[in-house]
Amino acid sequence: MTTPVPDLSRLTINRDAPGGGVWRAFRTTVAIAAGAALLVFAGVWALRRGGAPVARVTQATLVGGGASGSSGVVANGYVVARTQASVSAKLPGRLAYLGVSEGSHVTEGQVIARLDNADYTASVAQAEAALASERATLVEAQADRDELVREARRAHDVRTQNPQLLSQQDAELADSKAAQGEARVQAQTARIQVAEAALQVARANLDNTLIHAPFTGTVLRKDAEVGEVVAPSVGGGLTRGAVVTMADLATLEVEVDVNEAYIAQIRGGQPARITLDAYPDTSFRGAVRLVVPTADRQKATVQVKVSILDHDARILPEMGARVEFLASARPAAGPAPRPRVSVPADAVHTEGSETVVWLVRDGRLERRAVDAGPTSGGVREVRSGLAGGETLLVGGVEHPVAGMRVTVKP
Repeated sequence: MTTPVPDLSRLTINRDAPGGGVWRAFRTTVAIAAGAALLVFAGVWALRRGGAPVARVTQATLVGGGASGSSGVVANGYVVARTQASVSAKLPGRLAYLGVSEGSHVTEGQVIARLDNADYTASVAQAEAALASERATLVEAQADRDELVREARRAHDVRTQNPQLLSQQDAELADSKAAQGEARVQAQTARIQVAEAALQVARANLDNTLIHAPFTGTVLRKDAEVGEVVAPSVGGGLTRGAVVTMADLATLEVEVDVNEAYIAQIRGGQPARITLDAYPDTSFRGAVRLVVPTADRQKATVQVKVSILDHDARILPEMGARVEFLASARPAAGPAPRPRVSVPADAVHTEGSETVVWLVRDGRLERRAVDAGPTSGGVREVRSGLAGGETLLVGGVEHPVAGMRVTVKP
């Protein structure tokens, strides 16, 4: 019997004919790539057509060049009182009475607080009794002296009439006793002066337990409460230094730090415009009272004190303020000062060795190199590169590029 041979020809792989699965994978890859390219193109087209970033802008301001107006120097600072004090007790003790609170108006010399003074009151009574005792002793000493003086006078009269009745030695002894009596009177007089001085010290200590207002003003803050121990200097623990902090609100002024590059434009009596952070829509008249004759080397600034000419109840100490120094009328002779352009400090950028700003024109960014001065009160002076009135980019675009389309937001 013969075994049949199997046909293996159908198991042979034909490598010349492409498989259907490879073609399907290839077509799928091409379709995905085309779709991704289409999406990228559509995104770029949408961004260029209507997806422009929103840019915050401002305008370059032209200042100076006239008889009056802003000098271009702006500085920030705080309202302070020229006359201000932390009132404390002259003696350590426990606060027994406090007659004021925040906002209380007090007059000079008014008693605003009192320490527990029972021991000082007793000291005054003791000193008064000691003085009375010394004065009584003086009266007694004066009486003894007068008696001894009379005896010495009688002894001299007797010896003058009859030297045999009284010896010279007895007469001299009487004179000596009279002199001793006079010395005791003088010593007692000195003891009275000591007692009077001790009484004055006791009364002064008692008066020091009363805390008086050093000037007429307003109480800004209570630094201690009744029952707390206060002292002239803080000793730690529960001991307080000041009892109240007060100020004369009629002497309010603004202290600002002006960049030393601009301090040459500031002088005493120069008018200024003051704007408080709490009331940005209201300005107050001011005048430069003092340019402090020293600079801060760490901040490269000079402190300027500006008096507030418009007194207003809304102006309070420690308020933030912005001071714009105004240009006075220029002298008749000499050229007029050149106009200057000021811009917010955020509009100026440093790129390498250049200082640049980004202008916005017809919805597109334009790079402009400028020569800018130092920052003063959040504002920088542009010495060249701008004429004033340009629209500048101050924010909203993280990486500006020349020609980039933006949507303007003032």
